[in-house]
Amino acid sequence: MSVGKWWGATLRRRAVAGFLGLAGLWPVVASAELVFAVSEGTSGGGTSITDAQMATKYKPLVDVMEKVLKDTVRVRYVRDFAALEAGMRNASFDLVIARPSDYPARGVRDYGYSAVTTTRPDGHCLIVVRKDAPFKSLDELAGKSLILPEESAYMTKFCLAELRDRGMRLGKVHYVREQAAIPFALANHLAVVGGVASYSGVARRLDAEGLRVLVESRPQPFLPLIAGRRVSAEQVQALRRALTELIQTEQGAAALGAIGLKAFDTDPQQRLLALLAWLEGKSASN
Repeated sequence: MSVGKWWGATLRRRAVAGFLGLAGLWPVVASAELVFAVSEGTSGGGTSITDAQMATKYKPLVDVMEKVLKDTVRVRYVRDFAALEAGMRNASFDLVIARPSDYPARGVRDYGYSAVTTTRPDGHCLIVVRKDAPFKSLDELAGKSLILPEESAYMTKFCLAELRDRGMRLGKVHYVREQAAIPFALANHLAVVGGVASYSGVARRLDAEGLRVLVESRPQPFLPLIAGRRVSAEQVQALRRALTELIQTEQGAAALGAIGLKAFDTDPQQRLLALLAWLEGKSASN
């Protein structure tokens, strides 16, 4: 075949392939890359954290995902709550893990995601006061000023739902961008009582921060991992098995434990749906 004829045939093949692709008659090969969104909410890293840093931190989990799903998994750090919601709504994220548990829960309820796991132990809202504060019960805090994470934060909704169910009458409520600012506000009498996550850095430093826990809330699901429609039901099951098997090994337990994954609930879907009902005031219990 002459060069001219070969080139003509090549152009015709490309034209046919392009037409069939546009008509939906030719299989279109999608990118094999899966996007894994990570959100640590107001208790995690700030806006300066990069995707690369999160990819390094979550590498033990990503390694399991890539092995089970047989695809490249790219980590995207999502600090902004609106972006997290939009990414699930638009199916931009194939996998999501988030400390603000209400977002993955809505992913399951509203956006067609499947619950893979949640992490044990469960999460709590800790109602904290200064060590030297005279209060011994929640009733004594009626009408006192309260400081919480930003208004849209999961832990803020969590704490307020708990206080609602306990019948607490709130005074002025202040909101801060990061939970780390709450001890400073309490120490400097900018508020009387605060609410923080049991899994936050603040909770690990209560004594050093001069704080004590007055009330621990009921438990709720922590750190849900969910999967979008590009991950099949069979792959979801395989991912659950792989995580459970890995964490039972000494090396795997150490690797996953370093990112807060110490044990798994592998059937969390109903608890996530119950969490949303409780937060929205449709249920007084989990």
